[in-house]
Amino acid sequence: MVIADPIYYIVLPLLTAFLLPLFGKLYKPLIGIIPGFVFLFLAYMSVILMIDIRPDNPIITKIAGWTPPFGINLVFSSFSGFIASLISIMGFLIWAYSYKFKKVGFDDSLKYFILLLLVVTGSIGIVLTGDIFNLFVFLEITGISAYALTALYRGRDGAEAAFKFLLIGAFASSMILLAIILLYTQVGTLNMAEISVRMHEVDLKIKVLIFILFFVGFGIEAEMFPLNGWVPDAYSQAPGPIAAVFAGMVAKAGIYALVRIIYLMFDLEGAFHLLLIMGVITMIIAEVVALRQEALRRMLAYSSIGQMGLIMIAFSFNTEQGVFAAIFLMFNHAIIKSLLFLTTSFLVYNTKTKLISDLDGFGKKMPLVSLLFGLGAFAIVGLPPFSGFWSKLYVLIAAANQHMEVIIALILSVSVVEIIYYFKVISRLYFRKASEEIPIQKPSLNSSIVMIVLGLIIISVGVYPDLITGLIENATTSLLNKDLYIEKILPGLAEIIN
Repeated sequence: MVIADPIYYIVLPLLTAFLLPLFGKLYKPLIGIIPGFVFLFLAYMSVILMIDIRPDNPIITKIAGWTPPFGINLVFSSFSGFIASLISIMGFLIWAYSYKFKKVGFDDSLKYFILLLLVVTGSIGIVLTGDIFNLFVFLEITGISAYALTALYRGRDGAEAAFKFLLIGAFASSMILLAIILLYTQVGTLNMAEISVRMHEVDLKIKVLIFILFFVGFGIEAEMFPLNGWVPDAYSQAPGPIAAVFAGMVAKAGIYALVRIIYLMFDLEGAFHLLLIMGVITMIIAEVVALRQEALRRMLAYSSIGQMGLIMIAFSFNTEQGVFAAIFLMFNHAIIKSLLFLTTSFLVYNTKTKLISDLDGFGKKMPLVSLLFGLGAFAIVGLPPFSGFWSKLYVLIAAANQHMEVIIALILSVSVVEIIYYFKVISRLYFRKASEEIPIQKPSLNSSIVMIVLGLIIISVGVYPDLITGLIENATTSLLNKDLYIEKILPGLAEIIN
């Protein structure tokens, strides 16, 4: 029987990252093998924990035995556990894909796997922690690792993208840290459950200021317009597997943090309206800009921003159906967008410009990769019978129940835009004459298996959505039940909430 405790999500990959250079000195192949075992254990532990977890009984780990609010705690609830499990499983799949992705030296491989371990540690830490300052610490671990991974190839473009990412990320960190300082001066605690209990004591003007600082800081991490200037360059210049890390982990941790503070800590009437407005603006602008892109990975980057905007819209409804749709969208975005970035890595592997026009006839030259890219494209635009259809349908149903006809019209309109630019790529792959000038790069066996697994998940959930809907329903209940969250962490204090 596996030892299942949320603390292992933090301790195991963090300790492995520090010890990996030593393992590499003993036997070089261990630098790639050991992270795989760590990710496999985390993924397996996620399955065990998700089987046992219930919305009314989260798993709470007290660090060093100190009881909250005096000590730091990790909260593995149906919501946080679902996102943490998604990140850990994606970590294993991306490791399996990128193992020997390129023939690089020992030092580059060592850096890559150390940084990958740290990104997973930070992303899961953001999701599980019940302490707002530790959330900031895990955000910094994630951010610093992501900056370094963006510039892993050490080219001029990668360094420029990483520097831009660093500047914007530093601004986000400053906003969040300032918000935490102000918040602590008002409530005298860093525990998020106790902050929620004491928030009614804070003056409205100060509360609004703190919320805006958090909203801006976490909005940058969640790819919210106009705070997402780092996204197109980082996604397009980072190695292909790292672009999948950004879509499948970093962005999910960012939107989780944003949603967690809105639903748990703040009771401001206009918070959800602001989230709706910013989500709509993010979705529309990103999808329109994606339509104009000639570089494939930049097109996918703007498409990712548009999908994050749609997730914000669904969360802004503040209803059970809206939250359900948003969490379903988070799951699909992690799986589908990762598949698109992973397949794109091989499609543009030997092209100098990475343009969509370079892909003429690749459907015949690279049939498996092209087929899987097409599958991901059909899924992300919401065509049946793929998993993306259900999440987009649930968003439309949630909007209809709120009588938001304008929002429905906007979502359908940008879906048409999505279809246009994704089908532009499909037409290049299958309906253009192949160029003999560009040599193809066949995927390795492990890379092929990972991409096929992601494709099978998309099809399986699309054909039989009940595979995942039960977990999403539990996650929805967990997020919406703020009183239960507080009661489990700070017994007897839930009734204080106004």
